[in-house]
Amino acid sequence: MSNLLEVTAGDLSLATLRRIHAQPIVFRLAANDRKRIAAATALVEKIVSTGEAAYGINTGFGLLAQTRIPTEQLDLLQRNLLLSHAAGVGTPLPDAVVRLILALKINALARGHSGVTLGLLDALLALLENEVYPLIPAQGSVGASGDLAPLAHMSAVLLGIGKVRVRGSVLPATEGLRLAGLRPIKLHAKEGLALINGTQVSTALALAGLFGAEDVFGAAVIAGAMSVDALKGSDSPFDDRIHQVRGQPGQIAVAREYRELMAGSAIRASHLDCSRVQDPYSFRCQPQVMGACLDLIRNCSVTLQLEANAVTDNPLLFVEQGDVLSGGNFHAEPVAFAADTLALAIAEIGNLSERRIAVLVDPKMSGLPAFLVENSGLNSGFMIAQVTAAALVSENKTIAVPCSVDSIPTSANQEDHVSMATHAARRLAPMVDNAAGVVGIELLAAAQGIDFHRPARSSAALEEVHAAVRAGVPFYAADRYFAPDIEVAQNLVKSGCFSRFVNRLLPSRRES
Repeated sequence: MSNLLEVTAGDLSLATLRRIHAQPIVFRLAANDRKRIAAATALVEKIVSTGEAAYGINTGFGLLAQTRIPTEQLDLLQRNLLLSHAAGVGTPLPDAVVRLILALKINALARGHSGVTLGLLDALLALLENEVYPLIPAQGSVGASGDLAPLAHMSAVLLGIGKVRVRGSVLPATEGLRLAGLRPIKLHAKEGLALINGTQVSTALALAGLFGAEDVFGAAVIAGAMSVDALKGSDSPFDDRIHQVRGQPGQIAVAREYRELMAGSAIRASHLDCSRVQDPYSFRCQPQVMGACLDLIRNCSVTLQLEANAVTDNPLLFVEQGDVLSGGNFHAEPVAFAADTLALAIAEIGNLSERRIAVLVDPKMSGLPAFLVENSGLNSGFMIAQVTAAALVSENKTIAVPCSVDSIPTSANQEDHVSMATHAARRLAPMVDNAAGVVGIELLAAAQGIDFHRPARSSAALEEVHAAVRAGVPFYAADRYFAPDIEVAQNLVKSGCFSRFVNRLLPSRRES
């Protein structure tokens, strides 16, 4: 089947993670993964049978870690843990994110350090295969002892409690289990804690933000190159020699893309002898700004790929030594920093794009008709489209304020420093939407500017982009209902259809 993924636990690539986010998939775990899982399960059973105290296996949790739990109540302990921790609020997470959460949880548990049974893993695999996605409220995690509340909602479904979404329909958990060929399960020692400990929710949200940021970045590079032609701007600022002497890798890579995108433009050739000396920064400094954004995106991609393959519950079992070690891998500080950094990049991509729109609509700056429409005065053209872009940019500036610098003690001060990774990552989706709206408007503005230079044509690559824009949005000859045009362009950006021109820049796309 085309959606089958043969995986080895701890070895998911960014391209695979993007694929999981994009479409339903079926996991098949490697045989060695199953052997490790069984060995860890045997260690848990040994601890239970000997009565040796081990946190999370036969003790309470958090501040109650010193409380020993009788063996006959261990299964109830795990069930109670899920029910009490399923305290989330807010709108349910999208199916694509939930699918990624399930895959990440399976990937982590299959590393063989969590002590869960093969039966539990197979139940999670069945949910994934049958597209039975738990309804997980978006709010309620501070990203410290793992994403406790949202992961408890995910896990409670295995008990037949809560709700699921199956191909758009919301159903009771018991019905979802039936559709997946399952019955409500009985948790064994350690399983409930292993399910709810971990950074899978914040990581999935941050990965979704990364993929969106890559798509917006790719479209913004394209739009920026088109805007240079629309402005009849200079291509001298993209000369490789300029960027080599600075040495910033993102800047060098992005400048190369601009040069190749604009190569062969007849519009450029038509004004080689013009008197323009320097273009505004938003045109001239694109390699410097977008290159810095690319470096951030690439750095974040490394952190998030590591976290996607990490074991982040607690305690951890090391079977060969027979040790159970309590630590803090569930603290999501790396994810929080990555999410905050992505937010900066997304905000700057949109900010630079809006400045180019502002130049293009200003006849004093662009030499084009005012607000990119003939008969301006009677027609307002792109006047308010630029205002919309400005509004979206300003909104992103406020959302981009770092979340990781905040902390609030929880669990009776046992968990006294938290990362805030989950809402740091969750805020990336609206930021991507906003930036996509801005870049979409720039694509429309740049296409309009290029149309005013006809019959001269842009480069082959940019003419291909221009044709894609015009396939959905015709030339703006006179004022019309503008919102549908912007929506079409925004959706083109979010679709990632323009990323193929710059795939080698984008971490999750250059592998595919």
